[in-house]
Amino acid sequence: MSEGTHRTFKIDNRRLSIIVFSLFFSWLLAFPFEGKILYALADYHHISARSFVFGTMAAHFAGLLACGLFVKNIRTAKKLILISIAFCILASSAFFQPPSILWTVALNSAAFLVGCCVAAWGFYFKHYTPKNERIKTMADGLIFSNILMILLNLTTIYISPQAGLGMSILVLGTSFLFAIKLPVGEALEVPMVPSDGETRISKAGPLGFLCLFIVAISINAGLMYQVQAPAFAHLEWLTSWYGAAPYIIALVIMRNLPRKTNRSYILYVAIAMIGFSFIAFLLMGRSWAEYIVINTLMLGAFGVYDLFWWSILGEMLELDKNPARIMGIGLSANVLGVLLGGLIGNATAGASAQSQNPTLLALGVVCFTLVLLPPLHSRLISLLKNHVYLTTIIEMPTQDQTMLIQKFNTYEKLTEREGEIAALLIQGKTYKMISVELHVSENTIKTHVKNIYSKAGVQSRTELMNLLLDIKNPYADPINTEK
Repeated sequence: MSEGTHRTFKIDNRRLSIIVFSLFFSWLLAFPFEGKILYALADYHHISARSFVFGTMAAHFAGLLACGLFVKNIRTAKKLILISIAFCILASSAFFQPPSILWTVALNSAAFLVGCCVAAWGFYFKHYTPKNERIKTMADGLIFSNILMILLNLTTIYISPQAGLGMSILVLGTSFLFAIKLPVGEALEVPMVPSDGETRISKAGPLGFLCLFIVAISINAGLMYQVQAPAFAHLEWLTSWYGAAPYIIALVIMRNLPRKTNRSYILYVAIAMIGFSFIAFLLMGRSWAEYIVINTLMLGAFGVYDLFWWSILGEMLELDKNPARIMGIGLSANVLGVLLGGLIGNATAGASAQSQNPTLLALGVVCFTLVLLPPLHSRLISLLKNHVYLTTIIEMPTQDQTMLIQKFNTYEKLTEREGEIAALLIQGKTYKMISVELHVSENTIKTHVKNIYSKAGVQSRTELMNLLLDIKNPYADPINTEK
């Protein structure tokens, strides 16, 4: 097979995996996961949808975690995806009948299996999307699934809940037909990071910290579902389509940013947007204009952060032979956060007539998330040094890096050896790698790094890189800032 033919084959499979993901994920968003179809069907039969929501989330959480235990290869992953989609079609059909225990059984079982399905999709995410394209694959999947969700919502509201349900089944059927064509080879599999004891330990810390961060940021989503969304229920004509619009727009913007754009600053802006959204909810009214302001801030921020942690998980798939395990752990953190936020919001709103209680709690969560971000960045950068959200210096051409370091050395008055070490630091190399390359001890490297940080007024490699990123043009005149 020629190189050109092989490349076309890979692109086709990447797009096929995106189509399958977008179709079944849109069903998840529109139906079991706080979906408009579920709420509309419950209203139609004069029952409460909340009696289903938390159980469904718990089942989805369990499915995400369980998948990695029994799915060990891409062939098994494909079988599970097909079985899960087929069962979800049958489970959805049960909702054409009047409410009964069958609803609960069908919904929870489908939520469990679709959790397994999403985690199993990690095999296709890993094997058919190159590492440097995974942020785009994830953006495309989230964008298309949310667009389909909006169409399902509009059908449910403006035609009937049964029409929305029927259309969601059609979406699942289409997903099943495309899933049949999913390959079972591992064409893009690349050598995994050496799995010695040191490497296994090194990935556990960053993944655990990332999950903690995902839980914290997702609590705000749960609070939004239980606090903000009900307050604007009277604007269904607007919420049905504009609810996800800022989210989609944020994904499109982040997807198409130039590679060298420093996205780390955008993460801080997004945290501020979440905080301002809750403050606006506390101070403003409940008109359509105020909904647009509040929802734009909140969902735009979620678009930034969802793409951040989804794409980080995509990079981490290289660190384990079983991508379903990594995907399942990371996504279960998201579901856990939404579930906790929903339970907290439901409890605090019901315990007091003072609606500011959950809002103030949300602001506390925002502050906690802000505290987590810098150490998360530091832990991830040593593991995923090429990820676009973490740093952009590594993506510069070698000549640009050299000139940037020369300018930095002149300003900070680094010694020749310190300059060599600084250059290797921004290439993402560890102390051990630098010591081997320069033929000196690791303790000597640590001493030089300490001196570099002291002269630059920083405390970590991340802060050093961010300091260098402030120099927008590596060919500009030397820095003239005074310390």
